[in-house]
Amino acid sequence: MNPSLKKQSLKNWMQRIGVAASLTLGFSLFSTSCEQSDPPNKPTVIRDSGDIIFSGYGWKIKESTWPVGPGPNVFNKDSLVWVDSKGYLHLRIDYINGRWQTSEVVCTENTGYGTYIFTVGSDVAALNERVVVGLFTWDNNSFFPAANSEVDIEFSKWFNANDSLTLTYSVQPVIFDNPQPYSERSHKPKMAVSALKGVTTHAFTWRPELISWKSFSGDTYPGTQQLASWQFDNTNQARVKTEGGISSDPIVIPEPGITTNPRINLWLLGGQGPSDGKPVELIIRSFQYIPQ
Repeated sequence: MNPSLKKQSLKNWMQRIGVAASLTLGFSLFSTSCEQSDPPNKPTVIRDSGDIIFSGYGWKIKESTWPVGPGPNVFNKDSLVWVDSKGYLHLRIDYINGRWQTSEVVCTENTGYGTYIFTVGSDVAALNERVVVGLFTWDNNSFFPAANSEVDIEFSKWFNANDSLTLTYSVQPVIFDNPQPYSERSHKPKMAVSALKGVTTHAFTWRPELISWKSFSGDTYPGTQQLASWQFDNTNQARVKTEGGISSDPIVIPEPGITTNPRINLWLLGGQGPSDGKPVELIIRSFQYIPQ
């Protein structure tokens, strides 16, 4: 998470989903647990088709009728998420029934160490300063041992309309209820604004001793034109995630849990509508998980 956010009222709106019972989702995730993914080079088997199928995986659409994290926001299941005729995933933010509503999908495949690859088909350099795009992992059940097993690729201006560096790589915990951010756990690569206007591919490889991130122009991984990279290894200081009055164990590199999943979301900081009052749409062309 962008360290400059420490002056904001972080406790109320930088919550991630599922940490405490008060953030219960509007659907029941994984009432039947999914198995691990197939080994590389084998076709993906959809074990639970969820609400939609995208890139060969089943995905559940998050739903809430009251504001929940992140944001907090209202998450719409009915009209803000779909897959088009090309197989691309669309997520939207829109003003519906008198309030701004956002979107998130949760993969039905339980995943672990390996490489997570997302190809983005939208201009993520021109996001409104209140909008966040999240490409990440999460586990509702691993707060204490692994800070919810969260590894992030995010795009946002974090309330700063003049910020031209929208890409952030991070491994949680970064801030939450801590008085100061753990700045070593987050990185904003420097690049030309135009680099993120076209189709781009972003990936992280998660291993017990190292997490590495890479971004490329185009729809290929690895691509020929690398835009950014970063890595975080297990020589860093262990940190504690504190949220809602509870604290995790000290963590350097979080471990995946048995219910860790890839997730994609499009949400609003503090649940505040875009400052220009316009709906927002995100296109994700593809997703791939390659187990370690």
